[in-house]
Amino acid sequence: MRRALTLILLGAALTAQAQVPATLAHARDLAAIPGGWLALDKHALRLVDAAGSERATIAVRGRQLDVRADGDGALALVVDANAERPIPVRVDAAAGTLTALPALPEPGYGIEAACLYRDAHHLTHVFTVAKDGQADQWLLGAGQSPARHVRHLALPPHAQHCRVDDTTATLYVAEEELGVWAYRADPEGAPLRRPVALAPPFGKMTGGAGALAVLPDGLAATDGKGKLHAWRRAGDTWRAAPVPRIDAGALASGDGLLARTADGWRPVKLAWAAAVKPAAALPIVVPRAQTASVARAGDAADDPAIWLHPHDPAASRILGTDKKQGLLVYDLQGRQTQLLEAGRLNNVDVRQDVAFGTERFDLAMATQRDENAMVLFTIDANGTVSEAARLPTELAEIYGACLYRPKTGGLDAFVNDKDGRYLHYRIDRDGGRFTAKVVRRFRTATQPEGCVADEASGRLFVGEEKRGLWVTSAAAEEEAKLTMALPVGGLLHADVEGVGIYRAGTRSYVVVSSQGNDSYVVLDAAPPYKVRGAFRIGIDAVAGIDGTSETDGLEVTSANLGGPYGRGMLVVQDGYKRMPDGPQNFKLVAWDDIAKALRLD
Repeated sequence: MRRALTLILLGAALTAQAQVPATLAHARDLAAIPGGWLALDKHALRLVDAAGSERATIAVRGRQLDVRADGDGALALVVDANAERPIPVRVDAAAGTLTALPALPEPGYGIEAACLYRDAHHLTHVFTVAKDGQADQWLLGAGQSPARHVRHLALPPHAQHCRVDDTTATLYVAEEELGVWAYRADPEGAPLRRPVALAPPFGKMTGGAGALAVLPDGLAATDGKGKLHAWRRAGDTWRAAPVPRIDAGALASGDGLLARTADGWRPVKLAWAAAVKPAAALPIVVPRAQTASVARAGDAADDPAIWLHPHDPAASRILGTDKKQGLLVYDLQGRQTQLLEAGRLNNVDVRQDVAFGTERFDLAMATQRDENAMVLFTIDANGTVSEAARLPTELAEIYGACLYRPKTGGLDAFVNDKDGRYLHYRIDRDGGRFTAKVVRRFRTATQPEGCVADEASGRLFVGEEKRGLWVTSAAAEEEAKLTMALPVGGLLHADVEGVGIYRAGTRSYVVVSSQGNDSYVVLDAAPPYKVRGAFRIGIDAVAGIDGTSETDGLEVTSANLGGPYGRGMLVVQDGYKRMPDGPQNFKLVAWDDIAKALRLD
């Protein structure tokens, strides 16, 4: 029969030389907390002080104990083996109390493994894993608030244990008979899986894996025979580290490692170098609202634009493309007001009060990928959008686009192809119909997408996905000489996707989607294009709005849209809709929150 194994994280205040009270020698699971210990046995979860005296108990036939420190106390998680439900427990070490918080909803399966994760925003999550690999991620509510379901996952079958390294947002799962896997713990973004150590013939870990413990920049585990292993992380790989030969029934780690042997819990001496100091985390802002999801599943939503109501800012509209259906229109509360089934639309942009002689229009333009065409839409004074024209282009794979109003009047459109070609079109009116002709051509070396024209300065910013953000003149009569404003590297990670301009008075910023690390970079829109910082968009746990990841398109305005948007709004496409899982949508962020996070003027 396979051994029951456990790994436990010690508090940083304790070392491997910490003496476990004799009264806890037979505890199945153990966790250090400030001033004492939490111990789990067949009958109860027990709070024990440093001298070994029991201070509080919760009767439960529990398993899978995990803990996160909270000031002078802790938050613990234990699985009720009878009810098959995880129970969070508030630990007050000073008062000597254990308080069971509301249990998570029944997952609909027997729980083989469960563990905690504290994210960069200091929110606490729970992972639950079934025998067949079904898994879920939950966000714990504050106090007596119920937990929210974040997402479903597919994890290995026969999971023996799981632990999360909060610093690197890595979920480790021990698969019986096979080994240890590393997953992405952050719910945003594409799921990632990498092997840490596997059993033959794939690796050298005999008999798979059982218990796990997170070490600084690494991991400890026991194999199927109870032998101890440890690995040091090096980027996306893990290298075996020397450990003493020991048969362990359970482990605990922190500044050191404890092992439960036949003689009880004892320290394990590891020659473990100090952890590499992690890079400073980017500031997190939370969305104020989100739109309804698009109707199509998968990679569908792509790019937003903002139309400003001429008299009532609160009646403004957000336009968003669905690459599988058409153009969606939302109000500022995120409610869908229109759907125009115009086909596979990619990028969209808006310009208002565009003059063609005596005629004036509010116009949106989107690229139509099936027809390699530009689709023009008119927007009336009430924010109602109507298709007005389809203008063919010379491109073979039309992709990104943006609009520009020359000082001489009319409208220019920049559209690009995946091969790097840019066509600069002049849009005009002839006999009551919209027309378009090419007035300039240029190209990037590799695939572009997002672009934005700054009409105040006459500059055009062009995103090249793998290389960075370029700038050139937006004027048709000038040479389109591309100058690098911000290369990929540092804060900007490929792919470079959505680009927007924020202008308020004499200050203007470019906002760029740094898709490779799910963040947004802000830089000055004037030379030398100084970078002002970067931020991520996180979870609003109270409102139940998830964060954002893999953003394709974005738009920003400095217009006073009322309420929290007094200094403007950023709208971004969200590549993974969570809380709950669903089709993609767009998130609305108050510019004031961004300005405070980055200390902008």
